Amino acid sequence: MAASALPRSSVATDSLPAPTVARRPVIAVIGNPNTGKTTLFNALTGLTQHTGNYSGVTVESALGELSIDGTRFLAVDLPGTYSLAPRAPDEMIAVSVLLGYGRGVTAPDVILYVLDASNLDRNLYLLTQVLEVGRPMVVALTMADVAQQLGLAIDTKELSTRLGVPVIPVQATRRVGLSDLQHALGEAARSGASPIAPVRLPDALSDEVTHLSGSLSSANNTATPIPRFLIERLLLDTGGSVENELSRHYGDSVRTLALAARNRLASVGIHVPQIEIDTRYHWIAEVTLASVRQPLTTQHTWTERIDAIVTHKIWGLLVFLLAMAVTFQSIFSWAAPLMETIDAIFSTLGERVGSLLTDGPLRSLVVDGIIGGVGAVVIFVPQIAILFGLIGILEDSGYMARAAFLMDRVMASFGLSGRSFIPLLSSFACAVPGIMSTRSIDNHHDRIATILIAPLMSCSARLPVYVLFISAFIPAQTVWGIIGLQGLTLFAMYMVGLIVAPPIAFLLKRTLLRGESMPFLLELPPFKIPAWRVVLFRMYDRSWAFLRRAGTIILATTILVWALSYYPTQPHLTTEFDIKRATATAEERARLDIAEAGARLRGSYLGQAGRAIEPVVQPLGWDWKIGIATLASFPAREVIIAALGTIYNLGNKEDEGSIALRETMQAERWPDGRPVYTPIVALSVMVFFALCCQCGATLATIKRETGSWGYALFTFTYMTGLAYVGALLVYQIGSRL
Repeated sequence: MAASALPRSSVATDSLPAPTVARRPVIAVIGNPNTGKTTLFNALTGLTQHTGNYSGVTVESALGELSIDGTRFLAVDLPGTYSLAPRAPDEMIAVSVLLGYGRGVTAPDVILYVLDASNLDRNLYLLTQVLEVGRPMVVALTMADVAQQLGLAIDTKELSTRLGVPVIPVQATRRVGLSDLQHALGEAARSGASPIAPVRLPDALSDEVTHLSGSLSSANNTATPIPRFLIERLLLDTGGSVENELSRHYGDSVRTLALAARNRLASVGIHVPQIEIDTRYHWIAEVTLASVRQPLTTQHTWTERIDAIVTHKIWGLLVFLLAMAVTFQSIFSWAAPLMETIDAIFSTLGERVGSLLTDGPLRSLVVDGIIGGVGAVVIFVPQIAILFGLIGILEDSGYMARAAFLMDRVMASFGLSGRSFIPLLSSFACAVPGIMSTRSIDNHHDRIATILIAPLMSCSARLPVYVLFISAFIPAQTVWGIIGLQGLTLFAMYMVGLIVAPPIAFLLKRTLLRGESMPFLLELPPFKIPAWRVVLFRMYDRSWAFLRRAGTIILATTILVWALSYYPTQPHLTTEFDIKRATATAEERARLDIAEAGARLRGSYLGQAGRAIEPVVQPLGWDWKIGIATLASFPAREVIIAALGTIYNLGNKEDEGSIALRETMQAERWPDGRPVYTPIVALSVMVFFALCCQCGATLATIKRETGSWGYALFTFTYMTGLAYVGALLVYQIGSRL
């Protein structure tokens, strides 16, 4: 099916298709949520996958490559959905990709439909709609082990005959059936044969689709026909995304003509959308009767027994808090040996590189600026890997869906539904995909409110900040003899966003974004043993993404901070301290070196700026160095580590690693001899970072998703003000207590 030459859509299309996509055959992977779709996608694409924009589509999704019979295919993992009757923007994306609809969108060469063997009735509904798209298709039958536990036996040959497409049983975690699946995908792509849609809607409805297609073409003088599937969806889905999309292109005539067609159908006893539901499920009942052998009796499964506890309104909440506390406690206890190893590597690297360079700006830049700054960030990769590994286990086991179910009760009391919790949960990894996932929220006001509070969730960029300050200034002792104080503090920092976000949402929904919330529907997947390949890949992917970030914006900011702290060179200080060193002892010379470094830093451009803003940050308990490092981190939160490393490493030849950075921070003093850093000051800094929106990518995503810089500016303003007030209260109240 050819892509229609329609104007650009702000939701589903982009004017710049990726040229590499068009040269490779494309596999679109689609299915209901919780069918093992992502696990299968990971198994097929392995380490080739990445996050990006599919040709012509503005929503980032998982892309990957796989080789089939020597041909490199591009696979795109579409958002999980229950129907191709799009009501939310992300569902319209799936329709656009499958049809190749819109400028720059490349239709897939073959569709891979992921079908859950344990729940055929629900899964087959979407499958019947995908078959009507008219693209070559292969079905991957997953969850066979779960079906077997339920006493279900699937006749795959009969099912394949009924569907008219290959059905391949697979177990992605064990890589069972993957070679057969790849072979079937290659055959389907080469043949180009479109399946025959097995569900036949009434002839009167089909006639109206043909008539409506001609009417729209005549009314808008367009030679390029609108895909028939879209016309059918326009007729069947009242007020959905298809109607809104076509109305933007063709005006109000779309709604007028569609309404007239629906009225004619109603006059002959065909009512939409009920006729589609009845027809499809009648066919599905026939297929399942012929293809599935079901047990005569039912029994309680392990999932049901566990759910009685983890979804309980009291016990479930306690389990959730315990799981989160164990997760954050493990970050400290498991990562320490790896951190020490990385610290030693960067310290040795700094010493060896420094020995090859003469004293001067270049040596200071390379050793103190680049190696010291980046090393202070890389050292936190073990914590990030462990965090996402544990979160991956909770998600893949099925527990995270239960957590979302529990939080729906909380979200409803603040004007949002549980639909908002999933994007907020995603924002703990990164606010960018979390904000983009709000496209699944139907209610516009709920969606905007969720976008505005998503950056309050503590993303992975905040973790290095928390770990540095907790490790350096929170005692490594236990509470009640069993709970580590450091892990408890980290848990509290992650809870800050969850505690503050609901009241903010409440205020927004009562003022700027008034409106009713939509009911929350969530499928609870069965509990299962996590797919370790998926968990390990998540650890690798998030750690590598963090390192890529460290190699770009962090490195650039580190060099900038170094330059501002190194210049002007102030030659008079060299003369002054050389005279003092000439008659000093070895111990006195060491103190003079430190004093000279401090004097140079105070006289540098960075020091001048820091002293200028010190009156603003002093009420928070901060000195000018903390203030300027925080200011430097506004493009990206994690930059503060590199900035502090650069600031404190200047003039100190032993401070190239994170351990030395902590020791230097612990040794910092005010002019009167008081320590700059105390546990209360550390908490003040962490609370500021927990609440402030220091991420240019997040603000740009808010602008893109809302279509307005106003929302992005509002988010930055209210979060910065909230962060300042929060840090102020922590320091002022804490220091008095």
